Amino acid sequence: MKKLIGSIAAIAVILVGGLLVLQNVNFNRLGAEQYYTQITGPGKILEDKDDKGVKYVSYEYNLPAFDKDGSETTVTFTAQKQLRENAYLTLFLKDDKGVTSYQEVKEDELPKKASEKLAK
Repeated sequence: MKKLIGSIAAIAVILVGGLLVLQNVNFNRLGAEQYYTQITGPGKILEDKDDKGVKYVSYEYNLPAFDKDGSETTVTFTAQKQLRENAYLTLFLKDDKGVTSYQEVKEDELPKKASEKLAK
């Protein structure tokens, strides 16, 4: 009986721990390639309505981006707010979905080759 209770307690601890870990995982970044870019303009304003007729605004950016080796690609992505002018971003790209996530980073956090390309 003690072994059964111990086993159930261990399984419960593992399940609770697993749930806590999964809460902090951004699935949009899993399996994505990282590219780096810099915001160089205000972004194109896109206005739309949802099913209930509520208007919302997003901003579309079309920018050159570089991987850690300095290889260039052009990416198009949207943001729910106007992004800060001259901000550096890490973009997370998936082949079938394009940019799935982004985050602002400091210039000294950029890979060297990407930083060199963005400085031009």
